Amino acid sequence: MDEFIQQTINGLTLGSVYALIALGYSLVYGVLKLLNFAHGDVYMVGAFIGFGMIEWLGFRGDAGAWEPIVSTWFVLAIVLLVAMAGTAGLGVAIERFAYRPLRNAPRIAPLISALGVSFFIAYSMQLMFGAQQRDYNAFGIDNGKLFLEGFNIGNVRVPLLRVIIIASAFVLMIVLWLLVTRTRTGKAMRATSFDREAAAMMGIDIDRVIVFTFVLGSALAGAAGVMFALRAPASVTMGFIAGLKGFTAAVIGGIGSIPGAMGGGLILGLAEAYTQGYVSSKWSDLFVFVILIGFMLFRPQGLFGKADINKV
Repeated sequence: MDEFIQQTINGLTLGSVYALIALGYSLVYGVLKLLNFAHGDVYMVGAFIGFGMIEWLGFRGDAGAWEPIVSTWFVLAIVLLVAMAGTAGLGVAIERFAYRPLRNAPRIAPLISALGVSFFIAYSMQLMFGAQQRDYNAFGIDNGKLFLEGFNIGNVRVPLLRVIIIASAFVLMIVLWLLVTRTRTGKAMRATSFDREAAAMMGIDIDRVIVFTFVLGSALAGAAGVMFALRAPASVTMGFIAGLKGFTAAVIGGIGSIPGAMGGGLILGLAEAYTQGYVSSKWSDLFVFVILIGFMLFRPQGLFGKADINKV
């Protein structure tokens, strides 16, 4: 039972990261019907921005000069906000230069552009910063209170850091859901998703809505990058597999659905954790994509999606 609880906590932590990536996929696809395969690399850039921000602040955790002035919580909040802002700006640039000129082109064109942007971001980051991993733990971010404090479930110690990651993902999902369902901007996004031409004729600024969608999706990817890097080293190659798994989570939950993206991410994280814990870490990625194939064959609309109705 202790092993099961530990793997469940691991799965929820990892699933929260996948869910944030999946939310970005679902937002962009819901409005543009576009699979933004550069999204995983935006997530990677978010992790690197967070690392650079910690380095610039000169923060060293409990042993650092900042400790008497600010808390670790404050530094984490600043790092998260800066990473989200930086990746939001990157999302705007990607939309403006890679997707907007191809908005009315055949659907294969923006897909190829997305793959090109993905490679461009990954190799540009490698040229600028090298291939070595960046470890937030070198700054003492997850030492001390964030790593040791927490609570017990049976004989399993749950570090506060994992609770922060899971809770942050749920808070961001709720904020996003409220924004999409309860605000005028959210109504404009839903109208654009339903019928772009009709929304434009009703006076909605389509370009502004699409840019805002990329801002939201990219900011969530940046937050996911920081959360992942809090528990494992970041590298320039981390975006590709994470992007595929985020896309898988979006498909499982029903791409275009906000609760579906969250549910799909958690299912994927739990499946990966249980496979690593009870079978082998070598099989975890295989099992994840077997789940994707199963959903594509037997429930292509996902858990919370709706099947398309074609009228003759």
